[in-house]
This record gives sequence, structure tokens and C-alpha cells, in this order.
Amino acid sequence: MRIRRVEAGAVGLEVAEAGAGGRPLFAVHGFTGAKEDFADHLDRLGAAGWHTVAPDLRGHGDSDHPVGQDAYDFEVFAGDLLALADALDWDRFALLGHSMGGMVAQFVALQAPTRVRALVLMDTSSGPPEGIEPEQVEIGAAVVRQQGMAVLCELQEAQAENDPLATPASVRLRRERPELVEYGHRNTLASAPDMWLSMTTRMLGQDDRLDRLASLEMPVLVLVGEQDRPFVGSSERMAKAIPGARLVVIPDAGHSPQVENPEAWWAALTAFLEEVG
Repeated sequence: MRIRRVEAGAVGLEVAEAGAGGRPLFAVHGFTGAKEDFADHLDRLGAAGWHTVAPDLRGHGDSDHPVGQDAYDFEVFAGDLLALADALDWDRFALLGHSMGGMVAQFVALQAPTRVRALVLMDTSSGPPEGIEPEQVEIGAAVVRQQGMAVLCELQEAQAENDPLATPASVRLRRERPELVEYGHRNTLASAPDMWLSMTTRMLGQDDRLDRLASLEMPVLVLVGEQDRPFVGSSERMAKAIPGARLVVIPDAGHSPQVENPEAWWAALTAFLEEVG
């Protein structure tokens, strides 16, 4: 795995990649995530013949942080990924998106369906996530506006047990790999406040794309952790609506099955990729 910076249209994106020269594959992190969300698997994917690129989306990690909430939207993120594909000289590519990254991946697939040879939608939804209380988000937004990301991080840690994405699997992971707690804090602190404010509003207020997703013709895998309550129902509906889509529910996993049950996740992902690759 190596890290480099790529100019993708209007922004510079920091990317982690492995397997240069292999079959093109994007791995796109979620809200306040980072390219390292897939670090455990990039070299394995490279060894399996996939040129895998995991970018920090704009407003995240070490990529550019444009100023203003208007600089962040699903369509903008999708445009960045297509510009990144152009910069990499990728005409077609497989695309894996996690959580918010899965929503962005849907916009890419709908906007440029001929460029997406295969699509993996992981712990994501076609519309607003279930079980996320707008009142809690507004409290977080007030903290971000008035006190900044560091105080938000402290608030989230103090209320970790009430996180709608908390699961038995995530609690176990915090115990087994405590370094990931600090990793999550760093990612939150590295997120642009304008991105946080814009995308929380847009994720909760988005129109459902289920009818539009039914038009997709590329192979689609829908992955979801069995404990990920806000996304299991939507994953089932997407898999049913998209022609030929396959649903795989990862046991003993919540919102991040690639780290909570990595071998089951790896088996499901690579079986699909080898079929379409």
C-alpha cells in the first residue's frame, strides 16, 4: 500500500492504493471516515489482482477542505470520484461504497452507469437512514457551529452507548482493538465543519432513490452487518429492487463489517469480485 496525492478536477485527493496495473476498484469510506477504513485489505486486494484506490473524500482526512457548505453534496462527491477515475486513466471500474460512501456510489452509478462495471453497496441506504433522530443531529450541529469538531468528538465519546450505530460487534471491537477508538477520533477531528454540517442535513433530507436504482444494469452486491439496524431494512429493499442484485448479511457485524468480521466480509466481497472480474 502506498499513499499519494492526486489532482481530481477542482480538488486534490489523498489516496491509498495497492495493486497498480490490476483491475480498477474504488473503495469509498463513509461520513467522517478515511481511506484507512480499508487499510487492512488493500494489499490483499492488490495481491488478488485489483488496483484498489481508497481516497479521502473532500472535506475528510488529508484531502482538500473547500470552504462553505455548498462545496459538499452527493453530486459533488460523485463528480470528484469520476474526476479521480479520469486522472487515473480508468475508463471503467468496480466501485465499493460504505455508508455515506455507498450513497455517493449510487450517484456515480446513476450518473455514469457505463463506467461502473460492478457496484458494492455496503451498510448504506437509498434514502434517509432509519433510527437517526434529527434532534440529536441538530444538537451536534449546534456544537460544531459554536464550539468546533473537538468538542463534538468529546460529546460523541461521552454518549457512545447511545450512538444509533453502536452494536455488540462495535463494543467488542472497541475492547479488542482500542487503537481504533483513537483512529475514529482523529478522523472526526480531520473532518471539515462545513462538510459535517452540510452532509448531515443532506443525508437526513435526501429523497429516496429506490425507484431510480431499479434501472441499474451492472452486477450489484449489497452487503450489510446483521446488527446494523439503521441499514438492514434499506439493504433488503435495495437488493430486492435492483435487478439481479445479491444481498449478503455479514454475521456478528454491525456498521463496519470489514473490521468487525473481516474474514466473512472478505469472502463475500471477493467471491462477487471474481465473478464480475
